[in-house]
Amino acid sequence: MYKLAKFASSTLFLVTSYLVVDIACAQNASSRFPGIGRDATSAEVAAWDIDVRPDFKGLPKGSGSVDKGQELWESKCSVCHGTFGESNEIFTPIIGGTTTDDIKTGRVASLADRKQPQRTTIMKVATVSSLWDYIYRAMPWNAPRSLSADDTYALVAYLLSMAEVVPDDYVLSNSNIAEVQKRMPNRNGMLLKHGLWNAKGSPDTHATACMTNCVQFVQIGSELPDYARNAHGNIAEQNRQYGPFRGADSTKPPLAKLPGASGEGLAHAADTHATTSKGPAALFKSENCSACHALSTKLVGPSIADIAAKYQGQGGALDKLMDKVKNGGSGVWGSIPMPPQAQLSDEDRKALVTWVLSGGK
Repeated sequence: MYKLAKFASSTLFLVTSYLVVDIACAQNASSRFPGIGRDATSAEVAAWDIDVRPDFKGLPKGSGSVDKGQELWESKCSVCHGTFGESNEIFTPIIGGTTTDDIKTGRVASLADRKQPQRTTIMKVATVSSLWDYIYRAMPWNAPRSLSADDTYALVAYLLSMAEVVPDDYVLSNSNIAEVQKRMPNRNGMLLKHGLWNAKGSPDTHATACMTNCVQFVQIGSELPDYARNAHGNIAEQNRQYGPFRGADSTKPPLAKLPGASGEGLAHAADTHATTSKGPAALFKSENCSACHALSTKLVGPSIADIAAKYQGQGGALDKLMDKVKNGGSGVWGSIPMPPQAQLSDEDRKALVTWVLSGGK
């Protein structure tokens, strides 16, 4: 992926100073591509070269116990995935849906069962290296690349113990991970005889390119449905600390029009909503409140009935909740924050909160 400096002169091979090598690399790149970056250093390449293949090439040395993994899990992972990896509140469950027979056969039977309510990670993943690689490079969500190799071994060991792939006192390491692979519940559930896995094999598609009646321009885009757009807060405020991509400001309305070839449609709709004449039940739906709250059952947040019961008869409840809706907050009903809804007018906010305190009547 990255180019390492190639020195034509034999004299440069005798240079041992890291500083001199760096300068030579920069000059070498500048001479070939003026003004366009420089060659990557060996240290920079090593920092990115952390992928672990299914044959375990790239796996660093280390080890971690199930007990250590449980400690790490409860402090860094359970808030999103649940204590036992079973939570469906924020992300899809990781553990569940596999049996001891699956471990024997290497094929998860419930994947073909229409009565299976949901497909978990451990049901689908075929290689233990995939678990190790993803956790090491991308977790925890708020601090990726902060786990050591030993931490990662421990977390994978804890996950596998919950799936009964390894015993509760197991210590996973680079020397025994290949044996663990032989017990992965869906290890035989991945097709290998196609071009994606083996470059020498045949491709997994056999399409014929259409070269007639071609359109001049194709616009590709995507959008979230209204009820999900701001379900978990402002996407723009949930970016990691590095990387090129920035999320949309999901507290604002979506683009009125997708940008076309002319560049039109780039502007957002108005940043604030005008006072509406919607009733409170319509506001509840249009402002995405229903993504987290239901009338009588708990979703991500408390139900309307629970909120009404908690604040029944309390003085100042209307003003308190109006402020909470406007500014957001967390801690009253759990750790998951409610995003601010500052775009609502005072009139709409009062109507909505009054309706909630009435139990949605």
